[in-house]
Amino acid sequence: MENRKKIAVLFSGKGSNFAHIVKTLHKKEIDVVLALTNNPNAQGIEIAKAAGIPLEVIDSKKYISREAFDRVVVECLKKYAPDLTILAGFMRILTPVFTDTITSINLHPSLLPRHKGLHAIEKSYNDSFPIGGVSVHYVSSELDGGEIVLQKEISKKGLDFESYDTKIRTLEKEALVEAIKTVLLSDKG
Repeated sequence: MENRKKIAVLFSGKGSNFAHIVKTLHKKEIDVVLALTNNPNAQGIEIAKAAGIPLEVIDSKKYISREAFDRVVVECLKKYAPDLTILAGFMRILTPVFTDTITSINLHPSLLPRHKGLHAIEKSYNDSFPIGGVSVHYVSSELDGGEIVLQKEISKKGLDFESYDTKIRTLEKEALVEAIKTVLLSDKG
């Protein structure tokens, strides 16, 4: 156990990507030492409880500023000392209070730099490019602007939006697990 790398996972909603990390990596190659959410009603909370992963709920609505919230999150993360923090559907724009202190990666459902921010799947589906995909990138203070760890592509040919959306969500899970391994288990990590 002491040889395995440690990660923290931050999420805001269903936690489907978090669940995939737990299923594929937790207590195998990597230990999830913390699950953190800014949403007290996030469905992902149940995933953490079921897996026996320490859970912190830090309600972002209770803080006067983004920086105040980020300070509390950073202090919490420091207690668990993860080697890497994963943003898996964490719906917060983070400030330099977080980005200058915490090494983290984020999953984004488009081929960055195209379609930063919200509604990226819809924007990607409706753009003029024949391919779409997902990106995993280091988190910086620029929204969806950090160095890219990896990207995975799919063809949009013949797909209606629902099929495209499903394929992107499947691809996200694969890309996120691969990126975690790339960052932590390669010689670079």
